[in-house]
Amino acid sequence: MADDDQSHPSRGGSAMTPADGATNPGTHRLLPRAPAISWWMLLLTTVAILMTSVDHQILPAVLPQVSEQYGLNPEQAGLINSVYFAGLVAGGIIFGYISDRIGTGYRRSWTWNVAMLFAVIGGALTFGLAGSFMAFLLLRIPMGISRGGSEPVNVAIVAEWWPKEHRGFAVGVHHTGFPIGQFLAGALIAIVLGSAHWSAAFLVIPMLGIPIIIGQAVLGRKKHQVTLYRKIEEMGQTPPLEELSSRSSGSLWAPVKEALRHANVRWAVALCFLFLWGEAGVVTFLTMQFKGLGMETSDAILVSGASGLTGWIGQVVWGTLSDRLGRKFAITFLIIGWVVSLFAMIFIQSLAAAWVILLFWGLFRNAPFPVVYALLVDSAPKAAGTALGIMIGVALGVSGLFASAVSGIVITHLGFNWHYVILAGICLLGFIPLARITETVRVARKDLPDAPAAA
Repeated sequence: MADDDQSHPSRGGSAMTPADGATNPGTHRLLPRAPAISWWMLLLTTVAILMTSVDHQILPAVLPQVSEQYGLNPEQAGLINSVYFAGLVAGGIIFGYISDRIGTGYRRSWTWNVAMLFAVIGGALTFGLAGSFMAFLLLRIPMGISRGGSEPVNVAIVAEWWPKEHRGFAVGVHHTGFPIGQFLAGALIAIVLGSAHWSAAFLVIPMLGIPIIIGQAVLGRKKHQVTLYRKIEEMGQTPPLEELSSRSSGSLWAPVKEALRHANVRWAVALCFLFLWGEAGVVTFLTMQFKGLGMETSDAILVSGASGLTGWIGQVVWGTLSDRLGRKFAITFLIIGWVVSLFAMIFIQSLAAAWVILLFWGLFRNAPFPVVYALLVDSAPKAAGTALGIMIGVALGVSGLFASAVSGIVITHLGFNWHYVILAGICLLGFIPLARITETVRVARKDLPDAPAAA
């Protein structure tokens, strides 16, 4: 139920009537138009996702030094990542839920800053308490909670500070922080390890996080959201929410019920689970496959991350196209792109072929997620945090639990060719939940007249 902040100026002609349901007007434009506040919030949230990506890369980069200092065997080293992953799953679900209870719009900034503080404090304490393995292990929990908790709230924020017509573009650009962060992390960590103890790498998180938190505290305020809505309406576009901020009322489970009552949310979780299964199955064993082909270790590691070079292109292009041609249209082509890429991986027999095929895969690899996230916010705007948290917690958690183990068994007994055939089949299953999803972009719906194009 909306609170006392729900009042805002009446909308212009692009507003949807109640009969239109939760459809997003969409746009006929290829180039987005938005107020300056939207662009500043997009920059801030993109840098925040970049920080999240860097955080995710630190442990794998320093794990050899960690194992050496603490005398860990592979099983103990694996426990570190398991603890972090458990925190990630819990953080996604808990913080997504809390953000809906505290409030949408400008109030989400409060929840998001708390989630980010977990990483900032965890990074600083990891540096200060690195002499104890148990302290290091336990501090992976708040780091994981922050990683899982900040992402769904971050996505909800960028979606709620952009005109509804360009939501796919905004979420797609915001997600470019992931591939950019993957490459930036290597450079930052290499600089740190060249002149300091491995624990200093974790100081990168508070160094990035503190300015971002300050920026969000300044920009994500009620007065700026009021100004934003007024400017969006002056541009003839649709404000992202029906009210400035609403709070989920009712029982403890009200946000969960609100999110799950939408069939799109349930089927989208299944769809993302299949994509994440395919991704985990590929990336876990790429370096091993390339080493088996006789590549040098440095070449194998470098080319394994090649998809990140083109990943940002796919996220921006497909996110933008989903605003114009529909979420389902974009996802259809992304499934096809994934399947073609996975079959192509069967033919990797050289370093050159690996570069070409993985760069091609990058055009599709990360792109489904911003499109599906935009679909979720379209479908459940008042429970977007909970819906996104369930998506990240359940889809990522369950796929992470099974995908690598199953792929390892397949590779051991059947080899890499069948491994990629099976992964392609898993991605093809995505057409089943996609068929059950209802299109949310109005200009792509055949049962509704097109929304008027923004001036």
